[in-house]
Amino acid sequence: MIKKHIPNAITCANLFSGCIGIVYAFNGALEMAAYFVLLSGIFDFFDGFAARLLQVKSDIGKELDSLADMVSFGFLPGVVMFQLLAKSNPAATYLPYLGFIITVFSALRLAKFNIDKRQTEDFIGLNTPMNTIFIVALPFIQKDYPLIIGSAPLLIGLTFLLSWLLVSEIKIFSLKFNSAAWEKNRVKYVFLILSALLIVFLQFTAVPLILVLYIGLSFVHFRNVPE
Repeated sequence: MIKKHIPNAITCANLFSGCIGIVYAFNGALEMAAYFVLLSGIFDFFDGFAARLLQVKSDIGKELDSLADMVSFGFLPGVVMFQLLAKSNPAATYLPYLGFIITVFSALRLAKFNIDKRQTEDFIGLNTPMNTIFIVALPFIQKDYPLIIGSAPLLIGLTFLLSWLLVSEIKIFSLKFNSAAWEKNRVKYVFLILSALLIVFLQFTAVPLILVLYIGLSFVHFRNVPE
């Protein structure tokens, strides 16, 4: 019976990694926080993969997954945005707290996902891991474009835009594979290949472009998919 606990153990690893990332984020080590987000993302992918492979899906696993995601992909990006806003305007005492709007809307997005039967295969609204990866990439991009990424108005705008995307009715394809067939996963393969090329040439600067690509390909994909 050990195998039934494997997916939940991986989910707990996602949660543990997210907790460590939060500590780094609160201490201002935003780059280290980003690495733990990526680690959480890997665990988040493989817990579902393991559950399907071992055929041990459970109600507790579903609930645990959402709770772990709330920490790693809800609270953590809120802390990162809090720190970015604090650095953008050190004299503004209350401005940084706007960053936690990300956390609030991530909670709404996860709650909506849990009860929305339309989201069994794909997403409606931007998924929290992709949203988090975008946010934690900002400190890296800031090194090359400090005046742009360090701008409080831009960060505030991104906070509200991303929050809206999380709970929007925009259909977004999932990156989980049920098979390796090209025909069934063509849009996913195209997205992964183009994303890899962007990362090779642009490094972290590619992340905003990848998000735009993700949403754009989703529009194309679902436009060609019958209701």
